[in-house]
Amino acid sequence: MAGYNRRTFLKGAGVALGSLAFGAGNVSATADSERFFINLTEVDRSDVPDDVEIIHDLSAADVLVARGDQSRVGSAVATAPDVKIDLSDDETGAVAEAEGPTVAGNSASHNHDGAPSNTEYQWDKREQEASGELTDKPGGGKFVHDTTTGEGTRVAVVDTGVYDDHPDLEDVVNAELSKNITGDGLDFRPNGAGSHGTHVAGTIAATNDNDGPAGGVLGTAPDTEIVAVRMFSGLQGYAGDGLAGWEYAAQIGCDAINYSVGYTVADTVEYPGLIALEKIISQVANYVRSQGTVVVNSAGNASLDMDAENILSLPTEADGVFGVSATGPIGYGWGGKHSDNEAKWLTGNRLDEPTTEPAFYTNYGSAVDVSAAGGNVDLEAIATNPDAYNDLVYSTINTTNDDGDVVPGYGWKAGTSMAAPQVAGAVALVRSLRPDASVDEVESLIQETASQPEEGETYHGAGHLDLNALVKAASDGGGGNAGGGTTGNGKKKKGK
Repeated sequence: MAGYNRRTFLKGAGVALGSLAFGAGNVSATADSERFFINLTEVDRSDVPDDVEIIHDLSAADVLVARGDQSRVGSAVATAPDVKIDLSDDETGAVAEAEGPTVAGNSASHNHDGAPSNTEYQWDKREQEASGELTDKPGGGKFVHDTTTGEGTRVAVVDTGVYDDHPDLEDVVNAELSKNITGDGLDFRPNGAGSHGTHVAGTIAATNDNDGPAGGVLGTAPDTEIVAVRMFSGLQGYAGDGLAGWEYAAQIGCDAINYSVGYTVADTVEYPGLIALEKIISQVANYVRSQGTVVVNSAGNASLDMDAENILSLPTEADGVFGVSATGPIGYGWGGKHSDNEAKWLTGNRLDEPTTEPAFYTNYGSAVDVSAAGGNVDLEAIATNPDAYNDLVYSTINTTNDDGDVVPGYGWKAGTSMAAPQVAGAVALVRSLRPDASVDEVESLIQETASQPEEGETYHGAGHLDLNALVKAASDGGGGNAGGGTTGNGKKKKGK
């Protein structure tokens, strides 16, 4: 196994990592000259010129998304740039990725003690003891899904679109409620931006219904309903479309929004408009919360301290947003004498780093509410050893074949984008047991039941997501004291 020292690696490569994907893609931090936000707490709507086009009316949150001459609308604090998010340098929004088999194919299994299965790669669901469906499960006893599978809940995936013809997602996505928010005239399904949204949806709610030779994969809450809200047209999206997706999700009664999208800026002095944007995001987030919807967001993949001066990671640092950092193993299924038995991949001395190890790329700081499985990467090993991809998160994907047809399959991705849906699925589990729980109560339950690894609050916030403890507390009626933890609505903020 290649040498791996997280802190040494960061010391040498941390600056370069800032150019990698932030959330679901790279961002053009310069203001788009045509699109901008209007904050109606700072300017009266009647003072907005008639020739300024309103793209999205989010006035329930005192926000408008507009197109026109920004300088003609109120004072400097009354508007903010609508940030363009560009996926052209990172098609899937992951730090690392690899395609696996199609749904009709065999997995490249190392397992000789049972039928090959895609679920053998799901270290995230195995470690959380999600279900007895997982092949050759380590341990035993009661599983999370013995108590709840998320029935009666709804989660919005505001992202690149979701391919609902995947056999593990066919009965999951509500096609009637799913929506394309971009205005490009197509539907909610992926449109040229890869499989990021499909991967996220599978992590939340895949059903393991594929009857192919390798089976399927299983989500955290396989009986929740997914609403796909596509905010990317081709490789480009706007923060304003994302916030419009948030409002829509709240209006249709979603229990959670998974927003594995973000943008980290290492010099807010250069982009002062983003400070005004932070306030606008907070207004929308707090409106969404008032409707009972939890906003779960990936903390970002720039390996940056979000508490450092002039660093800003949005939307994570905005009030009302539940920020999730990423963890993952190093050494899962890499080989050795037990490589033929995946039940041992999480046990004994098989791992160089545990599944709770902070991923080298994850942002960190007081804006992190909890950590969750996002996948880890040994960049030296992955260049020569295909088994090193097993440390990433394995889920549903869609690809396009040589004939231009969309093909459902499975693949690995690592990023805070992959950690956020673990928590969005957890929200569904809580709400299935406590449908009347407030946003504060849901967030507090997740934090109060989280376990705290040795790296502490800096990387894990209140701790690492613990589904067993969470479901037990939710079903027992304990925990959930809104004042008992630091939630996304009350996270400590650095001065800016």
